[in-house]
Amino acid sequence: MEKKRNPWSWIPSLYMAEGLPYVAVMTISVIMYKRLGISNTDIAFYTGWLYLPWVIKPFWSPFVDLIRTKRWWTVTMQFLIAIAFACIAFSLPTSFFFQFTLAAFWLVAFTSATHDIAADGYYMHALDDHEQSLYVGIRSTFYRVATVAGQGLLVILAGVIEMNSGLEPVQMEVKANEHHIEVNTVSPASANTPYFYFTSMESESSSASYVKQKNEENGFVKKEVELAAKEKETPGWLDQELALFTGWVRETFGEEPREVSALAPRQQMVGVTLSERPHNEEPVILNIAFKNGDQSISLDGKSPRFEFTKDNWDKQALLLVSVDPKLKGETVATFEGLSGNIPFAWLVVFVVMSVLFFLAAVYHQFILPKPQSDHPAQGVTARTIAREFMETFRTFFTKKNAVIAILFMLLYRLPEAQLVKLITPFMLDPVEKGGLGLTTGEVGFVYGTVGIIGLTIGGILGGMAAAHGGLKRWLWPMVCAITLPDLVYVYLSYVQPSSMFIINACVFIEQFGYGFGFTAYMLYLIYFSEGAHKTAHYAICTGFMALGMMLPGMAAGWLQETIGYRHFFVWTILCCLITFIITAFLKIDPQFGKKTK
Repeated sequence: MEKKRNPWSWIPSLYMAEGLPYVAVMTISVIMYKRLGISNTDIAFYTGWLYLPWVIKPFWSPFVDLIRTKRWWTVTMQFLIAIAFACIAFSLPTSFFFQFTLAAFWLVAFTSATHDIAADGYYMHALDDHEQSLYVGIRSTFYRVATVAGQGLLVILAGVIEMNSGLEPVQMEVKANEHHIEVNTVSPASANTPYFYFTSMESESSSASYVKQKNEENGFVKKEVELAAKEKETPGWLDQELALFTGWVRETFGEEPREVSALAPRQQMVGVTLSERPHNEEPVILNIAFKNGDQSISLDGKSPRFEFTKDNWDKQALLLVSVDPKLKGETVATFEGLSGNIPFAWLVVFVVMSVLFFLAAVYHQFILPKPQSDHPAQGVTARTIAREFMETFRTFFTKKNAVIAILFMLLYRLPEAQLVKLITPFMLDPVEKGGLGLTTGEVGFVYGTVGIIGLTIGGILGGMAAAHGGLKRWLWPMVCAITLPDLVYVYLSYVQPSSMFIINACVFIEQFGYGFGFTAYMLYLIYFSEGAHKTAHYAICTGFMALGMMLPGMAAGWLQETIGYRHFFVWTILCCLITFIITAFLKIDPQFGKKTK
């Protein structure tokens, strides 16, 4: 019999391997394409489709259940992801990199979604009920670690390579207060090579459209194809009915209208100049991004990218610096311009990711236990595959209490599904519009630091609690934890405190409760998936989970704009009743998750 391995030896690495490809496809690809000069239209359209494999993964999850072991699928997909990352890396220096990298990202997305199915199924085979409860918070934590490492450390690596492979980096320091914006070039390059510098500019028109037009005219940016919006001359019957319904909701449930003063952002136009003609007549690409300081100071376009050539090097590219109108007092931010070998920088990043996944696959090949329950189906043929495929879905939907379980998957997170879309706008909107009037930098700290800490601690403690007493014992405390802390937003919307301590404390409480309460949801998905086809059934459960987050979130913005923040947050508290009602119908084995002697 194989010696039992400590789950700490493989759970962290397995779930980091699950999170990293997702962030590579959904986040890193967008940053890379922006650096490489792909238009926003193309980036949004083509990368948006890359999410599809995760949406439809339940449809091929039965094959993972039928063919080979979950351990084999997990390791094989990691090898394939390593190959796909290598394909992305070595297609970047080519002239047709966009088409090739998109194809490779599709391969990453498909293999990653398959890896998710296999890894989640393997987790259920390799651990008993007690261990599944104990480590559910650990796996979620390391998934988040992979997300932070992917969109943080790997992007930083690309930036470091850019910094050391082209012209010397240049930094722009922006100082701002309520009345004045000052721009300085703080680190110009040496005089014996071309270098960039920034200068404040005065213009009768400093709008974003003017800056965009001038940069396109001078060839610093490519013209983007405008998507023609079809204007409706007369609203149709459905539009009229929706307008009437919206009006009725606003009059019946909406807040009293408030006096709202328009707060226009303070802006300063900045010129970017190259000191001399590019050497070797080759274009010089300049990417400008936020480096450090107060994020209440930003650049229009987020991360501008300019192309200086032999034809336009003696002209000025234009930037628009924006300062949050709610900012009080003096603050400073630094932006950095990098003009290195961008394809090479991202080539190195994806080579690193490829090597990491190859090493992870080799490591997991040796370290992952071989549970006896993880075995392929017997006598698999094309005919049996088709029959078992249908059987997988039939057995899922005919499980005992399947209707209640599906409703639970869809409705347990109903309040949070609506809240998550409106929390950031609520924080940013001015007080007279019902928000808290925080600056961008303050919101980044509240949710990027305090919120993440609360979420992580809640998740880990939730796993430990469930492992101690079992899912049934902790179900109701966790239901309360994921719903009742939403009351903090009712408090914040009515009181609208200016104290950052109070705001941070409220967010910590809500995020801690969400992390603690989400444990019950994940464990119930595992519990309902037990039995034959558990891997495929868990994948179907995650499909319902995604649907339960997507549909309420789509309507949340309309509802908030119709009835206001205060009544919207009261509405989310009322939605908690639905979570309580559907939870009351659940039937759970009291021993599930408990440690057995």
